[in-house]
Amino acid sequence: MKNKALKRLIFGLLALPVCFSLFSFTLIKTIKNDTIVNKGFKLKTVIIDPGHGGKPTGTGHFSHGASGSFSTERGVTLAIGLKLQAAIQKELDGVKAVLTRSNEDDVSWERRSEIANENKGDLFISLHCNSLSDRVVREAVGHKHGKTVYKSVREPNRSGKGVLLLVYGTWRGREEEKAISKSQLEEGEEGEGSEMNAGLDPNDPESIILINQYKSKFRQRSIHLATLINTEFTDTDGRPSEGIREQGVLVLCHSAMPAVLVETGYINNPDDEEYLNSDKGQDEIVASIIRALKNYRADVEQVAK
Repeated sequence: MKNKALKRLIFGLLALPVCFSLFSFTLIKTIKNDTIVNKGFKLKTVIIDPGHGGKPTGTGHFSHGASGSFSTERGVTLAIGLKLQAAIQKELDGVKAVLTRSNEDDVSWERRSEIANENKGDLFISLHCNSLSDRVVREAVGHKHGKTVYKSVREPNRSGKGVLLLVYGTWRGREEEKAISKSQLEEGEEGEGSEMNAGLDPNDPESIILINQYKSKFRQRSIHLATLINTEFTDTDGRPSEGIREQGVLVLCHSAMPAVLVETGYINNPDDEEYLNSDKGQDEIVASIIRALKNYRADVEQVAK
């Protein structure tokens, strides 16, 4: 081993059980608190990612997001993101909240992850609104030669309701390995996994072991945070939930830290859209995430709640 500190870290991380889901959109099981404690760790920086945006800035992949009858996903996520930033900095002493975008301009998916890694985030929370595609139905439009004539038409599907939490799909693990290698090993600065990384070679077998253990730890913590947020939404706010699932989301697997995507509601459902655009709804969403962050912080810092 290059040094005793690295050896202790690797063996400590190896003690963490690995939790992998085999299929996309599979419900994720809860991780027990005692598997995510990291002695000496302090939550310092939370990255808030308001999904989508208006005018694209820079190069990369962009998406305007979903729309409701009177609002847009990009507008809702920015409003919630700004409120969440203010709440974190007010209620979590010593924790900095960094936004990937703070105005209407869009930021590419790639740049969002870069912002998270450049700021050495300890958590990445991406805010979104869900939506369902139109349904294609057949309806009778007349008769011909004694037979009914049908036509396929599209109609809005507004049946979706409630929240959904996403963590990155394991089939994109190679991309996360590259992000961890660049952010945690090559730079060796502050961040969720940077305790003892100075001078490590990302091509060295020992470093490869360390990268895999970071993957395990980050996944466990992602699932744990998603579980805490989901519980607050359902048990405190009484909102319906589709649970916690894995999906191949670029911003999640390219961020070298625990990362969760929060679908705050279905913007094409009239009731959810009203809720998402109201001060009451936005304040409840922010308050639930704050409570989850406080519990998460207590768990990983091993302090009393």
